[in-house]
Amino acid sequence: MVDKVNYNLLNIKGQVISGDFSKIIMRVKHNQEIEIGELVVIETENNEKFILQVYDLVYASQVSQQNLEMISGLNLEEDSAFQIMDEKLRNYHLAYLKPILRISNNAKTCKTLPNFFSKVREIKKEDLFFITKPSKPFYLGKLRSGSQEIDLDVFLPGDKVFSHHMLIPASTGKGKSNLMSNILWDCHDKNFVGMLVLDPHDEYYGRVGLGLKDHQRKDNLAYYTPINPPPGSRSLKINIKTLKPEHFSGAISLSDPQRQCLYVYHKIFAQDWIKAILEERKIEGIRFHEDTIAVVKRKLIALLQIEISQGTISCQGIFDDVAGENTIKEICRELEQAKTVIVDTSHFSGALEIMIGSIVATEALKLYKYYKRVGILDQKPVISIVLEEAPRVLGKKVLEQGTNIFDTLAREGRKFKVGLVAITQLPSEIPKNILANMNTKIILGIEMGSERQAVIESAAQDLSQDGRNIASLDKGEALVTSTFTKFAVPIKIPLFSKYVEKMNEKNKVDNSSKNSNNSYPGFGM
Repeated sequence: MVDKVNYNLLNIKGQVISGDFSKIIMRVKHNQEIEIGELVVIETENNEKFILQVYDLVYASQVSQQNLEMISGLNLEEDSAFQIMDEKLRNYHLAYLKPILRISNNAKTCKTLPNFFSKVREIKKEDLFFITKPSKPFYLGKLRSGSQEIDLDVFLPGDKVFSHHMLIPASTGKGKSNLMSNILWDCHDKNFVGMLVLDPHDEYYGRVGLGLKDHQRKDNLAYYTPINPPPGSRSLKINIKTLKPEHFSGAISLSDPQRQCLYVYHKIFAQDWIKAILEERKIEGIRFHEDTIAVVKRKLIALLQIEISQGTISCQGIFDDVAGENTIKEICRELEQAKTVIVDTSHFSGALEIMIGSIVATEALKLYKYYKRVGILDQKPVISIVLEEAPRVLGKKVLEQGTNIFDTLAREGRKFKVGLVAITQLPSEIPKNILANMNTKIILGIEMGSERQAVIESAAQDLSQDGRNIASLDKGEALVTSTFTKFAVPIKIPLFSKYVEKMNEKNKVDNSSKNSNNSYPGFGM
């Protein structure tokens, strides 16, 4: 039909035979393999192109169902090779396609149908000329068509993506940690984002094996740990005088009277408010029920691992009444300098890990709100906070008990350049309005239908037909849906060790070029 295109030189996958805008049906050419998630192209007489994606595959035949059953019976029961019609014409596959983009001089959302009987070919790198590298990029992986990797790097605008929040949903074993390791490695030497990582498995620093300690920019890494700090890292100590009532929101469950008790004691006793509660000091003109004081005291002792005897506070954990006065300020300052800060929380309970994250997030947001008021926020890098098992602080049941700093960040953090990277196996546990605020979602394989549906309903692009595609994603395969991409981009994420090896080789070449030409080409693949 399209005379200007020599289809004999192209790899034809099939031909359009019917359908509608949401479901274009293609007959698959004999001996051509086609996969769910594969990208294909239709070229028109006007030198325009349609990019489409396969979302379902079915069997079809020119033979009636009754005759198919008869032929199958003869082949199975009589061991015959009975056939009707030519094999290439008789039975075939149908692929269901959804239009993604229409390309002329630029790429735009597809709003028309390709011509009837249009030939469909496989996609080539040259078809994707509109995918360019942004000015502040961070690397995700190679473009993927089905399970085939295309030699085209996928970058996202890092400053926008991290400030507008990111969600990484996936089932167990689909590569969440590998993806996060790649992201941290790539962003570690970037000046547009500081990353705070609450690491419940102590895996990103690399105490045992490869980690950020092996990055060439070791000076840009701050590692806090409560036990046996390696050379160059810091011991994690936080002074209890720096704690405030809002730091406890989300970490422990408090009733309204108990929460009011915290705020009143903080207002009256300032930095000594925790000591005052532990000593059960009376407040003139204000009386709390003795059970309220007793419960608050018990919860503080259990969470902070402190006791008081004869006016002296005894500390057993990371909280101290002498050391750690500047720890939170130092962490905020390092994030403000676009450093990667890893806090080893592998030895803590979930409540204590949330408490540490809440302290830093609260103070970071307060600092950046001040910068916005004085008009210098644009000069500061984005602060991004990585949350493993995000429903612990963003889950529906948690938020029913009251708001917390992470809920606040999810709703308004982008205005102040403080964002979240939420990692979870159960996105359905997070309320829809928070999921909708996660403007970039890197979707790895999700097997449970309810979890897929939660992500699909809150995606930046229409993924209503991508349920099978998401379910079939193998380890290291992902679908990126973002307000900063023209379509939902399928990618192949490299294995962390291979990625580091490749980047180290590239850095050697770049450094050699820098020494010889006195110019540094920058990051790129």
